[in-house]
Amino acid sequence: MDLHFGDSKPTDDERAAVDALLGPPESSWEGADRSDADLRWARGGRAARDRRDLLLPGLHAINDRVGWISAGALDYLCRRLTVPPAEAYGVATFYAMFSVRPRPSTVLHVCTDLACTAAGAADLCAGIEARLGPGIHLERSPCLGLCERAPAALTVRAGDPVRTAVSAPATVRDTVLAATAPDSAPEEPPPATAVPQAGNPGLTLLARVGVVDPESLDDYRTHGGYRALRRAFDLGPAAVIREVTDSGLVGRGGAAFPTGRKWQATASQPDHPHYLVCNADESEPGTFKDRVIMEGDPYSLVEAMTIAGYATGAHHGYLYLRGEYPRALARMEHALTQARARGLLGPDVLGQGYAFDIEIRRGAGAYICGEETALFNSIEGYRGEPRSKPPFPVEKGLFGKPTVENNVETLVNVLPILTGGAQAYAAVGTEASTGPKLYCVSGSVERPGVYEFPFGVTLGDVLREAGVRDGLRAVLLGGAAGGFVRADELDIPLTFEGTRAAGATVGSGVVMAFDSTVPLPRLLLRIAEFFRDESCGQCVPCRVGTVRQEEALRRLGEGRGAAAAADDIALLREVGRAMRDASICGLGQTAWNAVESAIDRLGAYE
Repeated sequence: MDLHFGDSKPTDDERAAVDALLGPPESSWEGADRSDADLRWARGGRAARDRRDLLLPGLHAINDRVGWISAGALDYLCRRLTVPPAEAYGVATFYAMFSVRPRPSTVLHVCTDLACTAAGAADLCAGIEARLGPGIHLERSPCLGLCERAPAALTVRAGDPVRTAVSAPATVRDTVLAATAPDSAPEEPPPATAVPQAGNPGLTLLARVGVVDPESLDDYRTHGGYRALRRAFDLGPAAVIREVTDSGLVGRGGAAFPTGRKWQATASQPDHPHYLVCNADESEPGTFKDRVIMEGDPYSLVEAMTIAGYATGAHHGYLYLRGEYPRALARMEHALTQARARGLLGPDVLGQGYAFDIEIRRGAGAYICGEETALFNSIEGYRGEPRSKPPFPVEKGLFGKPTVENNVETLVNVLPILTGGAQAYAAVGTEASTGPKLYCVSGSVERPGVYEFPFGVTLGDVLREAGVRDGLRAVLLGGAAGGFVRADELDIPLTFEGTRAAGATVGSGVVMAFDSTVPLPRLLLRIAEFFRDESCGQCVPCRVGTVRQEEALRRLGEGRGAAAAADDIALLREVGRAMRDASICGLGQTAWNAVESAIDRLGAYE
């Protein structure tokens, strides 16, 4: 599509969507009618450029109102923010949820990733296509974070307001109904249905899911809410960081970096302001634990972010939330509104003289934005491409200032550390892997969902609790960036050190079981397609390597003979090593892991 910036004009709806976010334009330089004053001096300039971080929210505003982003709408948004149109076009085309080509106002996203593929996503898509009428656009989507209810679909109908409907487990009939009339679609089941252990008195992180009303601040406080923040104020920032350090808490997003060290490094930086960023953009196929916490216990995240901000000297926090999580967005927006109204956020939190507030920024479908520096670029209004390190985020992160970044699960672990003490927390789990861990169990099990166990349980323990089905062939640990293990390796202890010794990884907590009915080559090809699609393209090893990996797996799937297969496997190993050694970020460095483990441990293509 040819975009002619400056020639195209925004529609009234497009202009209204942008103005609702930014306010009415003040001069013709921003798109208002020209006046005599505008002929004498320019307005905006530096002040407008300082609002570049509103580019992503502006793109969301247009997409939510109209369903796609036209040249006229993009040009108007660029004038309002003084952003070069070419740069804004690069941002708009970076995200899977946006389109710069005309499309209907209703978009139906059907997940075709690992869990949904195993649950019949291909047949679902075929059935939907046969019944969909005009005015609805079907989009085959990467993981929607609804793996416990696979297959899954998400309907987004543009308008004022935008309307959404989730279908999971999706049937052809229900999905078509949701796409045709989102307001008439059945309500989603409560978050507790994703927690098979709900109500178990031994739970820590999931203790309130299914027990408290997620929309009631009073109910949250009745069940222990804000005790941790009050203790944080009693201790002071330095002592809070010591507690987190002594607890042994490490990041739960996959990197396993010590949380206390990260907080201390940020707090000690002389440059100000400091920022806190919560990464709630969990896009790893098979991962949905953060969604369940935000939907079922949203105030716990608000409290934990406030503690993290207090400890690290930050007065502003950003919650970067997956664009595919409409209910989590609504719950978090409500929780923030209630917390502000009750003095738990704002200029004087709990009357302690500490100012802190949280702003939600919605992602728009980019797995790479789970990498912390790519996430910073996304918030700042740039393409979500990773930055080279050093400098590290604790020195120069968001907006070039010291920044601490943690995911949802990591942050909510801070609450039991402060309420029960570091020693009690460290006594749970093992010496090197302390505390409880959440596992996202899906696939060939009777009771899929989020499970909480202390570090140290075995893979078999988790699968037995979830009711693993007969005929288990393999288990994917850690998601697409993790690796496969065999059905006879279920005694692997789920700790950082235990999985490492076994040549696997805990990763983000994905435990995806596959029985013999699931074709392994199709799964591996889907993983390769995922990484090819999600590579940001910034570095050659990942940009080219993910394409070559997919091509080789397609040839292997054609069964061209043993000699050709051996050549392709050798090529896969060479490409995999290059990606692992030379890629800028973790996406390229781990894109070969699952394929390598399937070849070496499962004998794929033999």
